[in-house]
Amino acid sequence: MHISELPREQFEGYQVVFSYESKGYYDFKMRSTQNVFAMEFVRTPCAPVHKEFVDHLFAPHWDDPHAYALWDGREMRAILEVTPENWNNRLRVTNLCVQEGYRRRGFGTLLMTRAREIARAQHRRALILETQSCNTAAISFYLSQGLTLMGFNACEYSNEDVARHEMRLEMGCLLE
Repeated sequence: MHISELPREQFEGYQVVFSYESKGYYDFKMRSTQNVFAMEFVRTPCAPVHKEFVDHLFAPHWDDPHAYALWDGREMRAILEVTPENWNNRLRVTNLCVQEGYRRRGFGTLLMTRAREIARAQHRRALILETQSCNTAAISFYLSQGLTLMGFNACEYSNEDVARHEMRLEMGCLLE
């Protein structure tokens, strides 16, 4: 097993397919009174749902992305892509994908460790990433890595995000 940086000129536009099955989601509950405004995310079981979407490495809207692959011999098994957010001194994980069949073997942990190393080497104040409220396996993984909820958006993808149980969650950790 080894991690190597992927050359931009060779991997720009490389297609990354994310897929997962979820048997639950984090339901959004909000309450407010005169002195309290509270939000809660409650893990709620549901019938299994398969989700899949495609992203591409080195997307033009990222400032200075860098991508890394975890190799098992000659086979790429996982990908990490990060980009600096200079305006607020954070490092954003834009892609983290482990091939099905290779999950729960420590590959994601190795790549998150690399992301932290990069963030610290660049003297970033935080590491941040995005996931969805229906990706309970990813949320559990990120929590196990010491990340926490840093923010959310209830209409990032559509006006039906809450009803579809697919809200954007920003998870991260402070590094200072």
